[in-house]
Amino acid sequence: QVRLVESGGGSVQTGGSLKLSCEASGNTYRKFCMGWFRHAPGKKREGLAVERRDGSPLYADSVKGRFTISKDNAKNTLYLQMNSLKPEDTAMYYCAAEIRCVVSATPISEYDYNYWGQGTQVTVSS
Repeated sequence: QVRLVESGGGSVQTGGSLKLSCEASGNTYRKFCMGWFRHAPGKKREGLAVERRDGSPLYADSVKGRFTISKDNAKNTLYLQMNSLKPEDTAMYYCAAEIRCVVSATPISEYDYNYWGQGTQVTVSS
């Protein structure tokens, strides 16, 4: 079992930045591929930025060039640096872990992910 806890959400103005963190605990000795998703009211959950099996990042078009995923293996922590934020980025942001590491291309499917955090809210005002 893996527990994921997100932090770092908040309220910012358009053009601002936030950095989200996701700390993993539990069976972290296993190799997982981790990633970030978001869910806005009235919309489907969207895969944003994930790590592939080889460790390379994969980004959705909606965040490419603005968001950066990174990982500190020593701290079992995943990050999402979000720059140039827009009101349409407002959503609950989730961290997720994938056991099989099969995700390699967009669109990023939530159904490949086995473990989820509780989410952290990001609100961008105009």
